[in-house]
This record gives sequence, structure tokens and C-alpha cells, in this order.
Amino acid sequence: MLVQIVMTHSRGERITIETKKLGTAVVYGVLSIFIFGAATSLIFSLFLRFSSMDESSLTYVIMAASFISLFIGGFISGGKGKRQGWVLGGGTGLLYTLIILLFHYLGHDALFTMKQWISSICLILTSMMGGILGVNLKSGSRTN
Repeated sequence: MLVQIVMTHSRGERITIETKKLGTAVVYGVLSIFIFGAATSLIFSLFLRFSSMDESSLTYVIMAASFISLFIGGFISGGKGKRQGWVLGGGTGLLYTLIILLFHYLGHDALFTMKQWISSICLILTSMMGGILGVNLKSGSRTN
């Protein structure tokens, strides 16, 4: 089922947004987050296996990789959707957070702690910034 949302831009232009296109863009973004996450997890696990470092020494590196992966996911969803990057990036980050929350709840029978909620909000904001940049870079390359 295809739903069209018609909005009026601040300059009086009518904008038609197809929800199927937005949903597809968000799914592409979330898939790219999980692919990037799986690749970095493999790299970190190999690094930990063949070096003398332990997991606690890579805490900040793993957090930075999480922010980078959500930025990339938002960027990809914004580039695919070509409009409203903050909505696409936010939707991508929100869907990712929901999936992680479900895994955490179903696997550990616990909800997020306050620290995890704050981290999730920061990750969603990072994904929104990626979506905004993705739309702007994609639309800028189209007009040139």
C-alpha cells in the first residue's frame, strides 16, 4: 500500500512524499548500520584475539565506531530518500534503537539503563545529522 503525504513548503511549493520511498530509505540505512557493525565487530574480535589487549581498553573506540556507523546509516538513508534528511536519519536511528532495545529486553530480560538511553538519544541525533548531510550532498550533486 502506497501512502502519499502532501505538504506545503515555506515558499508555497507543494511537496509530495511517498511513504514507500521513505521506508525503503530507512531500511537501507538500518541494514548499512548492521553491516558496518558486523564488519567492525569482526575486526575488533580479531584484534582482541591476536593481541594482548582486553575489551575494556577498546570501550571508547567501540563507542566511536557506533557513532560512525549510525552517521553512515543516516547518510545512506538521507541519500536514498533525497528529502527530509532529519526525518530519514531520525527514523533510521530510532528503528536501530528499537531493534537493539528488543534484543536487550528479550535476551537479558531488562530495559535500558539511563546511560544507555542517553547514548541511544545521542546515536539518534548523530543519525539525523548523517541524514541531513546525505540529502544535501545527494541533491547538490544532482544540480551540478
